[in-house]
Amino acid sequence: MATSSFSRGCFVFKPSAKKRKKTTTVDLEGHFTDGCEGAENSKTRFKLCLDLWNKIKTETEDLQDELNRNILDSLLEFTRKCSSTRRHGNWASQMRASEIPTAALVLGVNVPDHDMTFQSLSELLSCSVTPHVASLQAKECGALKHLMKRVLEQLMDTVVDEEEEEEVQHSGAPLHKSIHCSLKALCDWYCSKTKKSSCSSSGKKCSSSAVDEQQQPPVVIIFKDLEAFNPKVLQDFILICSRYLDRLPLMFIFGVATSPSTVQRLLPHSVSSLLCIELFQSLSCTQHLTTVIDKLILTPSFPFKLNGKVMQVLVSIFLYHDFSVRNFIKGLQLALLEHFHSQPLSSLCCRKKEAQIQLQQLGAADLERIRQLPSFHRFLKEQEQQDQDNLRTDDAYLKEVCQKLLKGLHKYHKNYYPVLRCLHTLTSSLPRYPLGKQIRELHLICLEKNVWESEDYQSAMKLLKMLAKEELISLLQKCAEVLQPLKSKKMKNALVQLEELLDKLKQLNAAAESAPSGEENLTSPVKNLQKKTDLFQLQKTLLEMNQSRRSKRMSPFEVLRNEAVEFVDSLVKNHLSPPESKPLYEVCYYSSSATVRRHLNATPRTSIQAALSSPHCYIQNDSLASEDGSVSNAAPDICIAHKLHLESGRLINLYDWLEAYSTVVSAAEGDGSDPDGFGKVDEVKHARFIRAVSEMEFLGFIKATKKKTDHVARLTWGGC
Repeated sequence: MATSSFSRGCFVFKPSAKKRKKTTTVDLEGHFTDGCEGAENSKTRFKLCLDLWNKIKTETEDLQDELNRNILDSLLEFTRKCSSTRRHGNWASQMRASEIPTAALVLGVNVPDHDMTFQSLSELLSCSVTPHVASLQAKECGALKHLMKRVLEQLMDTVVDEEEEEEVQHSGAPLHKSIHCSLKALCDWYCSKTKKSSCSSSGKKCSSSAVDEQQQPPVVIIFKDLEAFNPKVLQDFILICSRYLDRLPLMFIFGVATSPSTVQRLLPHSVSSLLCIELFQSLSCTQHLTTVIDKLILTPSFPFKLNGKVMQVLVSIFLYHDFSVRNFIKGLQLALLEHFHSQPLSSLCCRKKEAQIQLQQLGAADLERIRQLPSFHRFLKEQEQQDQDNLRTDDAYLKEVCQKLLKGLHKYHKNYYPVLRCLHTLTSSLPRYPLGKQIRELHLICLEKNVWESEDYQSAMKLLKMLAKEELISLLQKCAEVLQPLKSKKMKNALVQLEELLDKLKQLNAAAESAPSGEENLTSPVKNLQKKTDLFQLQKTLLEMNQSRRSKRMSPFEVLRNEAVEFVDSLVKNHLSPPESKPLYEVCYYSSSATVRRHLNATPRTSIQAALSSPHCYIQNDSLASEDGSVSNAAPDICIAHKLHLESGRLINLYDWLEAYSTVVSAAEGDGSDPDGFGKVDEVKHARFIRAVSEMEFLGFIKATKKKTDHVARLTWGGC
């Protein structure tokens, strides 16, 4: 890496691909156990955390592939169809020769999730359609030459020169000729490539489906974030590509985040007419989130759980910030890491058999932590005095009781989620959705309190008692499908009762549902109202009508419907109690919502103001600390300027600000020996002040104002 030059200079050496792949190994276990409470079982907790972390990663990747399978298969079929049409000479009959086949992929506003989709798409295209795939981002393509360079470098896998110059040989290094940045060079390269075997020339594994059959695979260019591209750059690139379409089988894929009309907004008709656009719509991010929650959270096979507040924080960040399922999963992983790092008893957060083994290996310190748990305190108060004394003093007896409590906690989870799904199935189609439209809404209600005590639940039960026969049978059959594969004894018994109710409902005939004879009794008082009568007779008739309504007999279907609703109500009251009511729930549930919110929903303004007001905490210099809350005169320039600007009004005179800054800095530099020069502004202080003011303007504390040329306006609260 040395240079043979006699003059001073700056030399840039780009790292090779091999060096880029080298990563620094980090001692994850040491970082996890550093400073955590309960270090005696930290290795076990780290292993459990790592296993669950990998399980989350594997499950989400498989889920992502499954959800994107339809849209990706459609895109692959589109590229194959366009390539086959071109290869068999039917291009002119299908579309004009100057039209570039383009797929507009509408992915939604959850931009952080798009990378995974485009990565899967690129891999599938490379393996089954064409080895020539380029993915572009707007931040790398600010100008047309940058866009051309990125396309050529990704497709040709070589160095592309923008200025038509060759690299100079240094210190005996081999001369490497760069390629001119133009589509003509890409056409020449493509012609030379297609003369050889498509699969053997590319260093990638290809399937035998498409690439082996065609001799001219298409060149696919993916624009990941179409809205962020410069419209002028995009238009020029499309115009240039249309000129080379007879020699280069180009194909575009536009990643659209907002709406398909974005293409018409970015491209004028003269340019959009050169594209043959086909629209593809991906699955909505809310449906994706529902599937993720169903697979990772609403399942007894995943031992780690979130309490209501943490769950609400993650869902709120998703709904009100980014709509990113990827960030939701990162929040779940953060909660997982924090739980196993901060909770010493998280070694019991595993499957039932493993938890029983870990329980027997707990030491005296961990057993004492169990005794200090709030849920165990509540359980202790419900026991007899003799049992309370044994639980406080006898470790063996405590382990025996905790073994039963852990079994009960696992049984609770096995029964909770099926009943939750049944209740959601029955209430998700009710008018106004009293218990929520999504299952996560119902889950949040059940986590916070007894759901059967809420008014919404009571109104939902009243609405269920008004369902028609067909609707009730359909909903109960869906509930039976939920309970069918379960092996729990209580759920099996519930399934038997539910099937009996379904059999009774199906056996009802139209005669059994006919109105009882009580309706005739209702008509006779009504007929009496037609006659001429006095007030006493009217009151007597109305009382008879009211009594007849009360004495009306219920039909067989109404009896069975009420029985079904009561059956569902009993299931809810037996199995949907909040997890906080169960002993040892702290083992599996993470409850620090403030930590999750602080990490995921940061407040940069607060952090910046704290850093400028207390610089000694951030640069670890205790000499800058002050007791009265003021900033030391030896603090960084921006801290001094920030403190002085807090003492001003809404408009700040720059000259007065500079004078005050110079006085503070002179005191820090010890210029008191020269009274005449103390506080005098020199070039160095002036430059430091200008830099501090510019930094404050960049951070958003001040802005220029047109009211007075030598003033700036404050953008923060406080001051005179």
